Amino acid sequence: MSVIDTQTPVTLSQSWGVDFSDYTYKDEPVDFQDLMVAVAENRAATVEKEVTPLTTRIRNRNKTLDELGGILAELTNLQSQFSSNAGGWDRAGTLSLDSFNLLIKIFGSLDFSLRQMAKCEVEEWIQKVKSKIDGLNNESQADMTRLQSLVDRRDESFSTASNLMSTISDTRGNTIRNL
Repeated sequence: MSVIDTQTPVTLSQSWGVDFSDYTYKDEPVDFQDLMVAVAENRAATVEKEVTPLTTRIRNRNKTLDELGGILAELTNLQSQFSSNAGGWDRAGTLSLDSFNLLIKIFGSLDFSLRQMAKCEVEEWIQKVKSKIDGLNNESQADMTRLQSLVDRRDESFSTASNLMSTISDTRGNTIRNL
C-alpha cells in the first residue's frame, strides 16, 4: 500500500497546497472545486423554486382562458338567437347557470338578473369577455417568456455543475495517474 492510499483526502489535499478548512459548505470542509459545484447546484435549485409558482400561475390562467372560451361560445350562440332587426333591449335565451357563475367568479358581481340577457347586454358581454381573453393572453405571453428564461437559467446551472464535476473528475484522475 502506497503512502497516498493511506492518507485521508484532507491530508492528501494539504500536501498539494489545498486546505479543506479554507472553504466550508453546510458546516463541512470542502475544496474549491466542490464548493463551486455546490454553488452551481444551489443556483439551479433556486431557479427551480421560481419555476414552480410560475407554472402554477400559467396553469390557472389557462384554465380561466378555457372557461372564458366556453362563455364566449355560449354568448355568441345567444347572439345568434336574435333576429337581425331585433331591438337592443329585446330579450333572448338564458345564459347557463355554470356560465353565469363563471362570469361572477371572473368579473365579480353582475348587473343583470335571472341570467336572461337583452341583445345589447349580450353584445356588451361578448366584448368584455374578448377583452378579458386578450388581457390574459398578453399576461400569458409575458409569463411564457419569463418561464423560458428561467428554464434556460436552470439548464445553464445544471450544465455548469455538470461541467465542473467532469473537470474535477478529469483533474483528479490526471493527478492520480501522474502520481
